[in-house]
Amino acid sequence: MEQRTDELDELLAPDFVAVHISGYEQTKAEWLDQIRSGQMRYHGFEEVSATVTIDGDSAVAVTRNLVDATIYGSRATWPLESTTTYVRDGGTWKAQHSRARTY
Repeated sequence: MEQRTDELDELLAPDFVAVHISGYEQTKAEWLDQIRSGQMRYHGFEEVSATVTIDGDSAVAVTRNLVDATIYGSRATWPLESTTTYVRDGGTWKAQHSRARTY
């Protein structure tokens, strides 16, 4: 909610890709730039559910959230299900790929 792209950058793998509900695949750099510029602004969320499956140095998280955001000037609350894959980078988990869809 604070648009801390410096901290978000640290949580994402260098080759991170976000797939939005429109199907658009966005690189880490482009997504962070759009957050910095205000084209994508996240105001809050309500967690509905979350599950995590770990297999060695990889993990998959499936979350459902009600996300309050302004995207390209339109503010709404979206019911989003996100499937995010993580890889272990040293002692840290980093998000590598995330796909969102409405539920």
